[in-house]
Amino acid sequence: MKEKILLVDDEMSIVTLLSFHIEKAGYDVGKAYDGLTALEMAETGEYDLIVLDLMLPKLGGLEVCKILRDNGNNIPILMLTAKGEEDDKVKGLDLGADDYLTKPFSPKEAVARIKAVLRRVGKNDESVASVMTIGDITIFPKKYEATKGDNLIRFTRKEFELLLYLAKHRGTILSRERLLLAVWNYDFVGDSRIVDVHVSRLREKLESDSKKPQYIKTVRGLGYKLEDN
Repeated sequence: MKEKILLVDDEMSIVTLLSFHIEKAGYDVGKAYDGLTALEMAETGEYDLIVLDLMLPKLGGLEVCKILRDNGNNIPILMLTAKGEEDDKVKGLDLGADDYLTKPFSPKEAVARIKAVLRRVGKNDESVASVMTIGDITIFPKKYEATKGDNLIRFTRKEFELLLYLAKHRGTILSRERLLLAVWNYDFVGDSRIVDVHVSRLREKLESDSKKPQYIKTVRGLGYKLEDN
């Protein structure tokens, strides 16, 4: 069964060109030209990945991404951004997007990125145990959920992938650069803000007191490590 890609851009020429190359690469393609339609199509659960432009009519790409993640929808998202929209790239990754492409780009590059994201997501799903336990936290990798005691905790895809990486390397000090490369697959111009934001969100969800973390510790000048208490 072919994997299905949802292609979202208000420029028909881009949609036509990209859809041709994506279908040629062996995928089925759904098309949307505004954010509201994209959101409705994404929520059907039919698609394996969204190629999502940020500048869209009716509802912007960042809003689409935020709504999907807030609703617990972890479909991989490849953002399309215009050159010079550096803050939007950070915002998109912060909201849970998996990768980005800066316009102009070649169709071959777009297809390569799609394959890379799908491969990385598939590898993450298969390379971890069915259940992981750290202190009173139990992690369920295939569900993108965890429990602390009897309380269920839900995460965005990126929050959860960061937690899994920390858990697989528990006790090891991990630099922000290493986490950025491992989880976001990017050396994002040395910008570690996105890592700090996601660590902060994990602490809010996992720690009894996020100001005095029990699990995710900051090692001054070096990075973070997850301790098994």
